[in-house]
Amino acid sequence: MPEAKPRNIVESFFTSVGNILESPVIWVREKIVEPNQKQYPWYHQKFRRVPTIDQCYEDDIVCQFEADAQYRRDKQVDSEVLTILRERFEDCALYEAPDHLEKCTPLLKQYEDATTNWFIKYGDLGAYHNAKTAFMKQKHRMVWERRHGPVGCGMQGKVAE
Repeated sequence: MPEAKPRNIVESFFTSVGNILESPVIWVREKIVEPNQKQYPWYHQKFRRVPTIDQCYEDDIVCQFEADAQYRRDKQVDSEVLTILRERFEDCALYEAPDHLEKCTPLLKQYEDATTNWFIKYGDLGAYHNAKTAFMKQKHRMVWERRHGPVGCGMQGKVAE
């Protein structure tokens, strides 16, 4: 839309002063700031995936540190997902007050499944754990399931070797 012509000399003066002050700011923004901004289609920074702890050599401290950092980020994301699922169920239960057991059952099941998966991955590791202890927990669980069947179904006796 073209700008309207100034009606008098005072308006013309203030328009020209405004243009003098505004044009360098616009030039810096368009030519320097916007081309150098990181463009994310989401609101949080996306980190590149690093090798997991089982892909690191024993003496590669940097790889192990990156794997631990990735593990901590993954745990934080999984915990936030649990929080969101729990809040969704609680909101549904409040909104559907008398019939919430019937109407919010899919949300409760989704939350319980996510909680079970979170506990399988992160539960019973203690306060000071890292990617290596979580990986060892996963390894021990796989050995148990190979010998005795899925965890929680009871021991099925000795497996023929």
